[in-house]
Amino acid sequence: MIRKIIKIDEEKCNGCGACAEACHEGAIEMINGKAKLTREDYCDGLGDCLPACPTNAITFEEREAPAYNEAAVLAAKNKVSAPLPCGCPGTQSKAIKRESCNCSTASAPASNQLRQWPVQIKLVPVNAPYFNGANLLVAADCTAYAYGNFHNEFIRGRITLIGCPKLDEGDYTDKLTAIIRNNEIKSVTVVRMEVPCCGGIENAVKRALMASGKFIPWRVVTVTTDGRIVE
Repeated sequence: MIRKIIKIDEEKCNGCGACAEACHEGAIEMINGKAKLTREDYCDGLGDCLPACPTNAITFEEREAPAYNEAAVLAAKNKVSAPLPCGCPGTQSKAIKRESCNCSTASAPASNQLRQWPVQIKLVPVNAPYFNGANLLVAADCTAYAYGNFHNEFIRGRITLIGCPKLDEGDYTDKLTAIIRNNEIKSVTVVRMEVPCCGGIENAVKRALMASGKFIPWRVVTVTTDGRIVE
């Protein structure tokens, strides 16, 4: 039958897995680092995966395809051991519950304050539920090593995204724009190192905020290489 179905441009796909996460029917899988429509009969043609894609690699097309098989989709969802959409346990999205601490920052014990996984900007799903109502931390990955109390002062109470603009391939702007545009983000804190190359992560956040069309409070904190804070 001729019907509307998604089309994935593998050249544009950056392998983030956000579309597979957003596809409630399980029609998309990550294979060799690229998104693939592996079950055409699982694709309902509604396109929940389209806004999740940070590179606009997914579009609609009308072509010959098997009819949407709702019964098969429901049966697959009821399986006890469903495969991860990305095929990699390390990139499975999850929230982490932490007990709140009423102690002051100065007296707080060194404790893990991370509230979600994954944390790498390239890997985190755009529509992860923990983004809604979140205070967002976008940090250069060196900052947590340079500043000793990083968890208590910056990660605590925030959803954390990390990256290194010098080492990671490509720019973060599109991914951050999609996260801010598609979720109710309350605030954004950028923590960067004083080195010039770290300006890439600050600039990506600036561009993302402008492109999202939203007015969100944000600030930039700079960490020196000897572990001091400059705001």
